[in-house]
Amino acid sequence: MKKLHTILFSVSLLMGSAAHAQFRVEIAGVSSTQIPVAVAAFADEGVAPDQVSAIIRADLERSGVFKVIDAGQVISDSANIDAGAWKARGADALVVGSVSRQPDGRFAVRYKLFDTVKGGQLSALGGEVQPRYTRLQAHRIADDVYEKLTGVRGIFSTRIAYVKENRAGRNYALAVADSDGENEIIAVQGREPIISPSWSPDGGKVAYVSFEDRKPVIYMQDLVTGKRRVIANEKGSNSAPTWSPDGSKLAIALSKSGSYQVYVVNADGSGLRRLSNSNGIDTEPQFSADGQTIYFTSDRSGGPQIYKMSVNGGNATRVTFNGSYNISPRVAPDGKTLAWISQRDGGYSLFAMDLASGQELRLADGATEPSFSPNGKYIMYANKGGGRTALAVVSVDGRVKQRLTTKAGNIREPSWGPFMK
Repeated sequence: MKKLHTILFSVSLLMGSAAHAQFRVEIAGVSSTQIPVAVAAFADEGVAPDQVSAIIRADLERSGVFKVIDAGQVISDSANIDAGAWKARGADALVVGSVSRQPDGRFAVRYKLFDTVKGGQLSALGGEVQPRYTRLQAHRIADDVYEKLTGVRGIFSTRIAYVKENRAGRNYALAVADSDGENEIIAVQGREPIISPSWSPDGGKVAYVSFEDRKPVIYMQDLVTGKRRVIANEKGSNSAPTWSPDGSKLAIALSKSGSYQVYVVNADGSGLRRLSNSNGIDTEPQFSADGQTIYFTSDRSGGPQIYKMSVNGGNATRVTFNGSYNISPRVAPDGKTLAWISQRDGGYSLFAMDLASGQELRLADGATEPSFSPNGKYIMYANKGGGRTALAVVSVDGRVKQRLTTKAGNIREPSWGPFMK
């Protein structure tokens, strides 16, 4: 039996630099109302390993929310700002900053955000970071700009997990990277398929399914220590792990009784308990935002549809009615929106439903395996095009689309990590 190779990496590597330029981000579409923001080159940023202002500009641009204006000059965070002059150039806000090398080798990265319409300073951040953290600091600044100008928390400093498969299909890897695909780290790799990665709410662990024992087994990989443990290795197939919002347990799908049914298990693998009991296949469980409801896919009505039931089990209620094939339910972090994949018009499309009104919106075609951003404003999914599978992102209103392309085989099964404290 060939085991997967697990790669140890510490918290510093998890949040720091690794491989660069893993993806190319292609952006299509913008928000209905863009906020014009000027981003100046940071004073002395050339001394750092990453160009901070360029990362901030790229983050804001790919969000689709901002119209980014290149200030065309270096402006330090200590400079006097003429708000009226920048407003005349079409900017509603201005980002300035500086980078300086410290005697201990760290870099001091500071920034300020100015309101050019009303005048005055909106925000400021500063900190000293190790060289490998300058990129992360730039993402955090972009997060702050996003939040101060939209009222919604930014997601640029969050992480994503996904599965990589080489073109020959002979090697699989569970990878972790920045939300823009940079700083990729391989957590697990081997010659047998890996599927269904799922982040823990604290961002320190990923549950996934591996076929290394010639059957699907659920593992939990600790991203801090590099250690892993078996969560479920019952008779038959063990699949579709997803974490409860408090991180204390996982919902999973097991075929130990014949057809797949939904179970819950404690995060240490103990306390297995069955929730569903149908004559069909019940799989792909997902917790609601409050942890009290589980959404799942079932063919009990003839074809696969989305249902929901109490976290304690019991009777299930059907959720999807349009289309004969609906799978892969995902619930937004605020609990207000359900995303899923529906087979319509000869292909697979990503849909979103307002759970209060039941109104549906078709977001993207050629989509599988959706995952919400932690602020609930974007959905990442796998998209097949050009002969291989890549990752793509769409805003929940469908207006902004990104495709993260790479030359290295197929990238699929994305899982967007939580906010890091």
